[in-house]
Amino acid sequence: MLILRKVASLGLTAAAAAAVAVVGTATPASAALYGGQCGSGYNLVNVRDFPDLRGTVYLTYNASTGKNCVVTIREKPGAPTLMEAYIRRSGTTKWVKQSDDFTTYAGPVYLSAAGSCVDWGGTIGTQSVSRNGTNCG
Repeated sequence: MLILRKVASLGLTAAAAAAVAVVGTATPASAALYGGQCGSGYNLVNVRDFPDLRGTVYLTYNASTGKNCVVTIREKPGAPTLMEAYIRRSGTTKWVKQSDDFTTYAGPVYLSAAGSCVDWGGTIGTQSVSRNGTNCG
């Protein structure tokens, strides 16, 4: 009886570990929206979703140039609405920003920031999301 309990316990532990592995490697659906708007050589390094899933802000980096790029992309393109993409070196006050009424995406905006942390974000309509002091290096 004790052996059966241990075997059953091991089976549940393995099943739980497998479930965690599957959940841990899932990619958000919004990650599929990024379509290389920053250009060749830029790799996705960070994302920030809007809480209502209306879109996502992407931070990319080009290791050969040391430049970061930010683009804000709507989940469902539609009528023009205020959209922004912005980035700055952490600890500075000057933003590199694109802000206008767009139907699909804002940006790309670029910043040379090798060796520095960056603050970045975006806006869709009246809602903004951002991250501060990330991707240092």
